[in-house]
Amino acid sequence: MSLRQRSATDGATAGTASAGERFARALATKDADALCAVLADQVDFQALTPGRHWQAGSAGQAVREIILACWFGEGDDITELCSVAAGRVLDRHHVAYRVRVRRPDRDYLVEQQAYYLTEGPRITWMRVLCSGYQPIPA
Repeated sequence: MSLRQRSATDGATAGTASAGERFARALATKDADALCAVLADQVDFQALTPGRHWQAGSAGQAVREIILACWFGEGDDITELCSVAAGRVLDRHHVAYRVRVRRPDRDYLVEQQAYYLTEGPRITWMRVLCSGYQPIPA
């Protein structure tokens, strides 16, 4: 069993990247189709952000009503995928990623940790914990 985590600079390709890495890269480009492709059509998705618990039962709902509508909406420009690291906790997969987000007032750092299960290449169960938007000092 390998304990080495891959980073954003390892250059994993679509064929070698884990589902979690593909999720993080699709999120960083705000690619709704790619996010929906990595999540199973019926997914048990739950998340905690500062101040709110989120739930979705489908990929479309998770992506279009939560991730790209509320978390990273129209005015949120993700300018960089700063890091992504993937691993496992026995049978459960893990991915951690950090993105830099530009809003009209300033830049922010957002980190999320996710644990997930897959069937084939798609995520069927996912739990996400978010740091919230942390202002980057000027």
